[in-house]
Amino acid sequence: MNIDRRQVSEFERQYLDNLTRISVESGSIEPALYQKYNVKRGLRNADGTGVLVGLTSIGDVHGYIVDENEKVSVEGRLRYRGIDIEEIVRGFQAESRHGFHEVVYLLLFGRLPTRLELGHFNDMLDTCRDLPEGFTEDMILAAPSPDIMNKLARAILASYSYDSHPDDTGIRNVLRQCIELIARFPTMVAYGYQAKRHYYDDKSLYLHKPQPGLSTAENFLYMIRPDSSYTPLEAEILDLALVLHAEHGGGNNSAFSIHVVTSSDTDTYSAVAAAVGSLKGTKHGGANIKVAKMFEDIMANVKDWQDEQEVTAYLTKIVRKEAFDRSGLIYGIGHAVYTLSDPRAVIMRDKAEQLACEKSRIDEYKLYRTVEQCAPRVIAEIKKQTKPTAANVDFYSGFIYSMLNIPRELFTPIFAISRIAGWSAHRIEEIVSGGRIMRPAYKSVVNSAHYQPIDKR
Repeated sequence: MNIDRRQVSEFERQYLDNLTRISVESGSIEPALYQKYNVKRGLRNADGTGVLVGLTSIGDVHGYIVDENEKVSVEGRLRYRGIDIEEIVRGFQAESRHGFHEVVYLLLFGRLPTRLELGHFNDMLDTCRDLPEGFTEDMILAAPSPDIMNKLARAILASYSYDSHPDDTGIRNVLRQCIELIARFPTMVAYGYQAKRHYYDDKSLYLHKPQPGLSTAENFLYMIRPDSSYTPLEAEILDLALVLHAEHGGGNNSAFSIHVVTSSDTDTYSAVAAAVGSLKGTKHGGANIKVAKMFEDIMANVKDWQDEQEVTAYLTKIVRKEAFDRSGLIYGIGHAVYTLSDPRAVIMRDKAEQLACEKSRIDEYKLYRTVEQCAPRVIAEIKKQTKPTAANVDFYSGFIYSMLNIPRELFTPIFAISRIAGWSAHRIEEIVSGGRIMRPAYKSVVNSAHYQPIDKR
């Protein structure tokens, strides 16, 4: 009997379409019910502030003050363990040093390291950068992925099988696991990227071993480049990006994921993999790729990049869901906490201008500045939004990475290479000070029903 596969495929397509329609209907909840039951959608209060669900001493994100019960916007501020991020950056750059490792130390241990302590910590990271024997062949090359974030998550989960004490949640063991992951993330990402280039893009395979004595930024550039070459400026700017992305309070989606999953008393690898899955999302770490794609679209559809009226008109189309991805979002603009400014974006903007001048891409930089200035007005006008909006860190990071000749598929993994530092600190904090499994309430709004025998349905 001959089976017409085309007919079967068409039936499967129609059947899946029907199941999709049923699934959407069963998952739909009347929007008015959220207001009726005072549900904090997105764990946000009515004024846009976050619902207070925990305490942290790791990172402080500040974008407004509450004065006489009213939210007042202020310039954004970010502190790591109480120290302003701008002060941290000025400190290590004044000494012409890379700062990511001392930031990792600060986040994990609550204070800045001495020169001797930083040297010992660097040595520890060096000893942990190589992947376990057989890991690269069996866990990365044997199952390459077109998306490096998914490859990273798989590599993290696979690390469980290479750990002699994977389920020990004592602080000493968890700290050891976290330090190993901090050291190995760049290697996992670089090798995942090389596997993707080889098996999906038909390029030559380069697997460079991480080098002792190099910073995380230097090692990463060394491993992703076929000839392992990089300039001091490239390494300096990538190190700065890692510093700025390392931590952002306990309320951001991926750090909150670490707290939630850790509260169940699961292993480190499961908790960190969950955070990676969160960061991949385009409303979180994946936004930097969306920004890059959005600007490609703007540059293709706006004839005069310096014409503010033409740029504004196209941004209006984007917000009205008439252009780009029809989401209505101007990616890289706005933040859950920051209002008038994101301090990370301010620092990145200065570096973007410096790089754009050196790379002869100043016209692109001027377009970014025009969008940064026009977008808040467009959003406020069309969405009738009173909350001020400003560029966030994702707005300039992708542009900077592209000027560093870093492939787009690595934009979000770089975010993960940095943020594992903050995630590790939050996991330890949850184990030490949490104590209860997180279990918020969901109210059922479905009517009572009875089971029916299958022949009567």
